[in-house]
Amino acid sequence: MVFTKRSVRLSAAAAAATIAGVVGLTPAVSAAEEVNIYSYRQPELIKPLLDAFTQETGIKTNVVFASKGLAERMKAEGENSPADLLMTVDIGRLQGAKDLGVTQPVDNDTINANIPENLRDPEGHWFGLTTRARVIYASKDRVDQDSITYEELADEKWKGRICTRSGQHVYSIGLFASMVAHHGEEETEQWLTAVRDNLARKPTGNDRAQVKSIYAGECDISLGNTYYMGKMQTNEKDPEQKEWAESVRILFPNSDDRGTHVNISGMVLAKHAPNHDNALKLMEFLSSGEAQEIYAAKNFEYPVLETAEASERVKGWGDLNPDPISLDVIAKNRKIASELVDRVAFDDGPAS
Repeated sequence: MVFTKRSVRLSAAAAAATIAGVVGLTPAVSAAEEVNIYSYRQPELIKPLLDAFTQETGIKTNVVFASKGLAERMKAEGENSPADLLMTVDIGRLQGAKDLGVTQPVDNDTINANIPENLRDPEGHWFGLTTRARVIYASKDRVDQDSITYEELADEKWKGRICTRSGQHVYSIGLFASMVAHHGEEETEQWLTAVRDNLARKPTGNDRAQVKSIYAGECDISLGNTYYMGKMQTNEKDPEQKEWAESVRILFPNSDDRGTHVNISGMVLAKHAPNHDNALKLMEFLSSGEAQEIYAAKNFEYPVLETAEASERVKGWGDLNPDPISLDVIAKNRKIASELVDRVAFDDGPAS
């Protein structure tokens, strides 16, 4: 596949077709002043960022988007892959790209200075760009407390009052892996069992669907990522979501002790990047305070650089004290967390 002079949007189906050989692969074409990005993030979410990079450097960016299958596509393309950079979200997906062997390590002083050590791979295969917190959405009408812990979700006072998405979703696994890291496998299994029995129903839907359930009175609290609040508050296409958002407030778990679990959006350098030097320039730019503020504001997330600021809307949700644990540790505990979800039949919902 040869990139054109405009961004290209591919559906997941098209990406899968490419892997299967329905769309033929052609040798990668290297150009002096361009960089090719495979992105799991929708083009409109990264366009302001890439436009700023092009304006600053003169290097053109080409984007292929798919909701899934891009890392596998890179694997199938091998040395012929035109991809220079992969942009995705969640430590599970970033580590997954590394495990597939489609990344290469980067040891760059600028990037290392901008990205905190706990938010990048110790071997330089992935780097965080923004963070999102896994928080509690709480009913304004039915929940009086202003603080909470993840551990408290196992308390019987929440019986029949919690909603969440599937325990096997990557966002859930990240949180559960952090519990394993802090408490060990046995204690986390007991905790997951108790949380399961406090659920109002079987896990279903996405994070926004849980807030809708709070609005409808089906539960009182839910687990969700912070940025969904921004997406609901600004949703002009489905304005009823503004009402859902207005019915809840965000509680940042464990703010007074170890901190709230955070995950990342991030980047990796492709193993066979044909525009290697331009890709490094883009990575340096993406790690800068200027770029992080643009990226975080567009996606209602938090910059990872301490000197960069979150948007006023995000600040308005309250103070985030992030758990400083290395996401590399989280990645290493994901398999155990997934096994525990199945072991306690978390997705079957509360035991009768």
